[in-house]
Amino acid sequence: MTFSKRLMDLCLAAIFLPIVLPLGLIVALALLLTQGRPVLYLSERMKTPDRGFRLWKFRTMRADPEDRGVSGGDKVARITPLGRVLRRTRLDELPQLWNILRGDMSFVGPRPPLRRYVEAFPRIYGAVLRSRPGVTGLATLHFHRREAALLEGCATAEATEAVYIRRCIPVKARLDLLYQQRRTFCLDLAILVKTFAKLLRIG
Repeated sequence: MTFSKRLMDLCLAAIFLPIVLPLGLIVALALLLTQGRPVLYLSERMKTPDRGFRLWKFRTMRADPEDRGVSGGDKVARITPLGRVLRRTRLDELPQLWNILRGDMSFVGPRPPLRRYVEAFPRIYGAVLRSRPGVTGLATLHFHRREAALLEGCATAEATEAVYIRRCIPVKARLDLLYQQRRTFCLDLAILVKTFAKLLRIG
């Protein structure tokens, strides 16, 4: 990550912290009262092809020790009522401000992948993870809704895995690499503005 990008992340984090902190406390309390503990969900993701980190999110699903891979239609029944709201508004990702402050992530970049996909497709992620993972990005803006629709139609974990590998990873990688080639301060700012605009339309 360049010095200018890191500086932008820290400046934005300082601006958002007074908003995110009280909002996050309200969400955490609501989760505690409706779902119980744990409030947070920690998942290993990759910030480079060989370095992982713990991604922080608010928990939106009932726990399953056999859980693996990305979320598809096979996991819909485990999503809690409040979890659906948090996912739709992306408020479940508020704790990732901590990942940004730690330097694990940026505000803008490719979504951080699970280790299983990085190890399965080293050439793809070796290129994609030259950019620091982000909370939002070009692929998030242009493919997130389509990806969700594709995966929601999967009734089993095996089907979810097959669709994600065949129809999602290649498209997201192309968009992530396009972002990598054209990344500027103005592009990052435009992606953030468009992300917020989409969230406001959902609200």
